[in-house]
Amino acid sequence: MSAVEKGWKDVPIGGLILEAGSAKKYETGDWRTHKPVWDKEKCSNCMICWIYCPDASILIKDGEMSGIDYKHCKGCGICAHECPRKCIEMVLDTGENGEAGAGE
Repeated sequence: MSAVEKGWKDVPIGGLILEAGSAKKYETGDWRTHKPVWDKEKCSNCMICWIYCPDASILIKDGEMSGIDYKHCKGCGICAHECPRKCIEMVLDTGENGEAGAGE
């Protein structure tokens, strides 16, 4: 074993968060098969989608929804389910090359 490689005793126990606030470093949006598409015209900016989003992927600017962070959205669909005006629709994420999860 080289000095660079870690042995099993050196690897942290699974589930530990070793550094607070590190989630932004990891783009996880390519995991999804469906993505939320937001209809700005229907939106009343109630922020219910923002409250329920487990990935903080609802973007807010000046107190209003400004879009969706597709780099971190995992496509769970909670935002679309909770939206009272149904201005968020889950659609198949085909990406640019036709592969699911390619994001934007």
